[in-house]
Amino acid sequence: MINIIKFFKLPLGKFSLIRDFLLATILTGFLSGIFVVIYDLLAKAISRLLYRGDPLTTISNLPLWYLFLIPIISILIVNFIISTDKSVKEYGVSEIAEIVSEKKEMITIKNLILKILASALSIGSGFAMGNEGPSAAIGAMIAYKIHNLLKFPANLLKPLISVGASSGIAAIFVSPLTGIAFAIESIAYNFVKSYLSFIVVGSLSAFTISVQYLNSFTFIYSAGRIIDYRYIYLTALFIPFITFFIYAYLILQDKILYILNLKLFNRFGIFKDIIFAVIGGSVIALILILSPYAGFTGHNIVTMLINNEKMIPFVFILELLILRIIATTFSIYSNAIGGMFVPLMSIGALTGYLFGEIVFQFHINIEPFYFAAIGAAVFMGVLMKLPFTSVVLALEITNDYNVVVATGFSVAIITYLTRLNFNIKKFNTININFSEFKIH
Repeated sequence: MINIIKFFKLPLGKFSLIRDFLLATILTGFLSGIFVVIYDLLAKAISRLLYRGDPLTTISNLPLWYLFLIPIISILIVNFIISTDKSVKEYGVSEIAEIVSEKKEMITIKNLILKILASALSIGSGFAMGNEGPSAAIGAMIAYKIHNLLKFPANLLKPLISVGASSGIAAIFVSPLTGIAFAIESIAYNFVKSYLSFIVVGSLSAFTISVQYLNSFTFIYSAGRIIDYRYIYLTALFIPFITFFIYAYLILQDKILYILNLKLFNRFGIFKDIIFAVIGGSVIALILILSPYAGFTGHNIVTMLINNEKMIPFVFILELLILRIIATTFSIYSNAIGGMFVPLMSIGALTGYLFGEIVFQFHINIEPFYFAAIGAAVFMGVLMKLPFTSVVLALEITNDYNVVVATGFSVAIITYLTRLNFNIKKFNTININFSEFKIH
């Protein structure tokens, strides 16, 4: 943080530079918010166009051949885009982090446009991907252009890119604190001490735009600072329960990638990606037919589960959980473009709600939606290696100490348990070493 006393003692030239950098930060935030809203609306428009309305209600009325055709054709187009520019395949957040922390070349406008189109088409056609990666790239590109336009010194390029990426994340989350925490923990960790105030300003600026047009996660049954020890005690049972599903998710990814990727690569060579796309598109189509809620980003699932006062059928939750894990896995390996933040939250929310329903069957009077909120934060925090962000997310969404305390304990313990058997790379990007059969 900038020392206020030293700030007023700065030479006029340095004072002007700080002033200009602050204005650039605000401009970056506002523009990031505008373009992230456009990107999100584009994905939704594509979805409504392809499925002739709200897919959650129209899919059941569309012919089967059409439902299979949409994701298959869409993912083939996405793979064609990737073949023209390999960097489009990067999910965005890890890419921006490397630009900030290492001497890597900034993405181009052409690359960004292709990434946005590929991501919007992936999400709009039903693949279970998130949208924080391209949103971070949008903010970073805006910051990069503003830096060049205002002719700032070269040493301010990476800090401003950090601000831009943070702004994009805060905008798409429609959650300023979570966006700031995510940016600090995943992108701007090398600049926290010196540039935190600018990250806050940029993120809040972007948030003021996105909050007008996008929907944030809310938790309407918050108990605030009142601690109900039933939820704290039950966390001891919840930890092994959600750990099982985290292990299942990682093992499923391992097996699917090994069987499909390695076998197809050996047999079909250059046609592997096309075959992958057809298989992935067919699986997504089948999943959407079984339940439209199992596809797309998963935002609707999280919102529904953390605020549903009525009990949702046990079988429906279990079915949706299994389908969601499969959909997310096949989306990744089909080269669908997007992020993993909200898709992982949706799997965690389903896991938590399922646990709540099981406990309720033993006549323990707890609300399943509490554990849906806990599970959403925990699943994301563990698999994306963002423990601090998960706690901030739980606090900002719920404002409920029961959820926050349970999330903190769960993430810390489950992260340790998961590391005993898996080596998870930050941001949950997957790379299999086939000689060792481990996730990197």
